[in-house]
Amino acid sequence: MTAIIDYGVGNLFSLTCSFDAIGEKAVVTSDPEVIKKAGRIILPGVGAFGDAAEKLRKSGLDRVLKEEVAKGKPLLGICLGMQLLFEKSYEYGEYEGLGLIEGEIKPIADVIPADYKIPHIGWNALIFRNDDGGLFRYIKEGDFVYFVHSFYAAGCEKDTAAVAEYGAPLTAAVVKGNVYGTQFHPEKSGDVGLAILRAFCEREGPLC
Repeated sequence: MTAIIDYGVGNLFSLTCSFDAIGEKAVVTSDPEVIKKAGRIILPGVGAFGDAAEKLRKSGLDRVLKEEVAKGKPLLGICLGMQLLFEKSYEYGEYEGLGLIEGEIKPIADVIPADYKIPHIGWNALIFRNDDGGLFRYIKEGDFVYFVHSFYAAGCEKDTAAVAEYGAPLTAAVVKGNVYGTQFHPEKSGDVGLAILRAFCEREGPLC
């Protein structure tokens, strides 16, 4: 069973529909006991980094996530959820993240050409880099996935599993042990996205 974290900033309907489509059991929850009993965890997220990080801290879910990851449980962060895995973000200020992956979240405006639109919205091909931890086992390099973002993960080259070209190579996915992240939305990326979620569901961690 997969626990989809509900902390008020996720696109939960699309995610639950995606899990239904691949025949995997998933539950939307903010209950620490349910999270602890799950085989794996998904941290979704849309919106502002600072607000999301504060909601995680106030709910105590930041501590729960770190504890479960330390036990070896697989965690997948999606879009803003991926960004929250990092040490800090410079999105309209400076905010502390979960610190599960080394690196920082910075504006894509700093690295893409001035005539490129922000936010980056649309379909882009995945370019594989380092070990994907099995996340891409059912897809191939060059497959397209769907992005919506104005900030990107920087300083995480050793943990970067894939990039996407948008005037510059932007971090598309990261993997560090049992911690996974996708800047793109698998739940909005058609069959390719479903294949990525299916591969993640094959990751299983210890249960309480």
